[in-house]
Amino acid sequence: MPTKSALAQQLGVVAGFADPRADLEQYRTPPELAAHLVHRADLEGDVQDRTVIDLGCGTGMLSLAAALRGPETVVGVDIDPGPLSTARANERKVGSTTSVSWVRADATRAPVCPPIAETTVVMNPPFGAQSGNEHADRRFLATAAEISSVSYSLHNEGSGDFVESFAADNDGDVTHGFAAEFDLPHQFEFHDEERRSITAELYRIEWH
Repeated sequence: MPTKSALAQQLGVVAGFADPRADLEQYRTPPELAAHLVHRADLEGDVQDRTVIDLGCGTGMLSLAAALRGPETVVGVDIDPGPLSTARANERKVGSTTSVSWVRADATRAPVCPPIAETTVVMNPPFGAQSGNEHADRRFLATAAEISSVSYSLHNEGSGDFVESFAADNDGDVTHGFAAEFDLPHQFEFHDEERRSITAELYRIEWH
């Protein structure tokens, strides 16, 4: 089983978005951050021998990180066909022993019915930073509550009260919270810096 640093190194070959969409807040999850999320999930017993579903998988970074840690099944769900095509190519480059099923669908209405007690959701949902897309992460959390027993999700800095309140209202408990650095490259016209590092927050939620 690869260490966290080895996992991040393996994920370095995962290509990002060829034509990222601002309305979907499409950013490549950094390999180090993906490795950190999946490593934490693995330590909690939430990866191996379970079904792992990546909601809004994009080009497959979290899906492939999970696939390298020995789950029973991995499913990546995304509404945009372009990134899914890249994700399939990334899977071939990474060469994980667990294959990934790539599903084109709205991740907030995931067309999957797994055994909930054996399912982990991992996701880097839209933070809702764009006008008209506020609270986008709320819809992703609602899906996680419906289809999984535990979820790991990345959110904007300062989301703790919201995440804990949402979990409590949906029969869930936040068991862990971590700060994480998120490196954002210049890829949209409204970006005024070449590269910017932001503080994100990672939450583990148990759904009952």
